Amino acid sequence: MPASRPKISRVEVYWTSVTYKTVILYLMLIVAVLLAAFYLVVPDWYSSALNRLERAVGAGVNNLASTPLTQARFVNLDGRVQVKKANSVQWMDADYRVTLDKGDLIQTGADGAARITFVDGTTYTVKSNSLVTVEENSVDRDNATRVGMHITSGAVDLTTGTWQSPQSKAEVSFSNAVASLHENTRAAVRSDPTTQDNEITVSAGDATLQHGDEHVDIGRYERAVIPPSGPVVKTNVLAPPELTQPVNLQPLIEEDPKHAAIHFEWAAVPEAASYDLKVSLTSMFSRIVAEKRTSQTSFDLTGLDPGDYFWSVTATDAQKHDSEPSETFKFTLVAQGKGQEMLLEVEGTELHGNVVEVIGRTEPGAALIIDGEPVADISSDGEFRYFTPPLERGSHIIVIVGQNRRGGTASKSVPIVIP
Repeated sequence: MPASRPKISRVEVYWTSVTYKTVILYLMLIVAVLLAAFYLVVPDWYSSALNRLERAVGAGVNNLASTPLTQARFVNLDGRVQVKKANSVQWMDADYRVTLDKGDLIQTGADGAARITFVDGTTYTVKSNSLVTVEENSVDRDNATRVGMHITSGAVDLTTGTWQSPQSKAEVSFSNAVASLHENTRAAVRSDPTTQDNEITVSAGDATLQHGDEHVDIGRYERAVIPPSGPVVKTNVLAPPELTQPVNLQPLIEEDPKHAAIHFEWAAVPEAASYDLKVSLTSMFSRIVAEKRTSQTSFDLTGLDPGDYFWSVTATDAQKHDSEPSETFKFTLVAQGKGQEMLLEVEGTELHGNVVEVIGRTEPGAALIIDGEPVADISSDGEFRYFTPPLERGSHIIVIVGQNRRGGTASKSVPIVIP
């Protein structure tokens, strides 16, 4: 007979499910017990380590909060603008997220232009076909700032504001000279690598030029030409006109903007024989929509569509010598809505240094323009916030223009004082 199979006793298996949350709680409990035991054994070392950790974390936070915004930034870009960082060998397209540091190169194409603002409020407007380098951008402990740019070729316009420290400096250098601008100064610099001629023209304030052993003071409406060899040649230049109408940042609301006559007016320049009026879609005049030459000090222009415009005037004397362009003014042309006026309320303003935060409410889906710049931060319920660019000390008028989906328009003017 075949052997009988062994009898297999019944086997029962039991298990208990443990969740990840339970495991984490047990681990935290074990760590807490170990730390408590460690504290009881060596309390002095424990307290010292804890204090070091708190100081390290606190120092990191304090350093982050106290770190000044020292990078230069693009505030206007138009056309082809490229940047090559100091630690890179590749060129990249410029955008508003790019910050500029010492050694960075900026190059503009034939249709390109860029406006760069530095930590002290100095702005450099790089014109088309230019190559420049950021030379300096620093802040000392006494709030003295030092900014500088080197121009290899092309043209740059620069403007300085009011400085917190008299030790501050704003410079522009050429291949053979360095110009230092004082506060509240506006100048235009040119560099021609073909002829090796460099020049600087001051239209407001004053500057000093260092060329070898030469030290040349340049005042308002003076030009200094630095030849490749020989001394600096300084001459007087024709003063640019002062613009009067439309005033800067003025909203113009017209029923039919295309056929409305926009009146431009400026102050006469005694030596001028004619004036050249330019109206552009960009602040750097890379896209000019109208250009008129006249012997009068005013002109009425038609044919403009609703939108933002920039205008300036250049004076020309009898010898065909041109002045530097006047200060650039901006205006906004808005179509008057045929429906009811739109909702536009300013609920308050807050000062953040010399930057103003505007807080208000409008209709959902409405478009707002503040001082000529579109407002991007408008919530679905119409609440909006807007931060202005840095403003100079003194009184300012912030102009808000809006238009809703029905064609209704509204405008507000908010007075602000920067202490």
